[in-house]
Amino acid sequence: MEDILTVTQPIDFYYWPTPNGWKISIMLEESQIPYNLIPVDIGAGDQFKSEFLAISPNNKMPAIVDPESPDGKPISLFESGAILLYLADKTGCFIPSSPRDRYIVVQWLMFQMGGVGPMLGQAHHFRQYAPEKIPYAIDRYTNEATRLYRVLDKQLTQVEYVAGDYSIADMAIFPWIVPYERQGQKLSDYPNLKRWFDAIHDRPAVQRGLALLQERRVSQNMDEKAREILFGTRQVEQR
Repeated sequence: MEDILTVTQPIDFYYWPTPNGWKISIMLEESQIPYNLIPVDIGAGDQFKSEFLAISPNNKMPAIVDPESPDGKPISLFESGAILLYLADKTGCFIPSSPRDRYIVVQWLMFQMGGVGPMLGQAHHFRQYAPEKIPYAIDRYTNEATRLYRVLDKQLTQVEYVAGDYSIADMAIFPWIVPYERQGQKLSDYPNLKRWFDAIHDRPAVQRGLALLQERRVSQNMDEKAREILFGTRQVEQR
């Protein structure tokens, strides 16, 4: 276990149990940062409330408000990758101190933010949520999920964790592998990725992060109101 800088002031954590939300719940549990949990029910439209948009103008969770930033003033942050970097720097854990090793972690974090999240999210959408089955879209994003899984499996032939030691890069990628079946994947096809996945899944802090509000997780059999909020015109209304 890394030496973790003690944080005394709880962070306000705006959350819902999705892969992006899990990234931050896992980091908060791993780094033992105290937090106040503030649910953002994305199926009910909480993400469009003015008080949340003041913190997260892109109307997406997760987000945090830290009353004890490095300059002593409160700071609010959205975008899960930025939050992970902030919390790692704040606590001095799960990111290397040497510039070379730090950038190796950052590149895999960006791999998740630019590839794993968006592409696997589209696989979820067209395989599970789209109102009509579009074979081209299903094939396109399922194949891209396969490619990304292969990239990770190959990387994990060389290292125990994605960037070497366990880091925020693993915390960012792991939640998107949790729903692998929704992406048309079998972990047994990727032995190195499966070894990594099982090791992370067994960590007590990861278990606590995944369990947070799990009983309220959005079902693929959502009602029409929730579907409209998540995927309909509510997303493109001017605010």
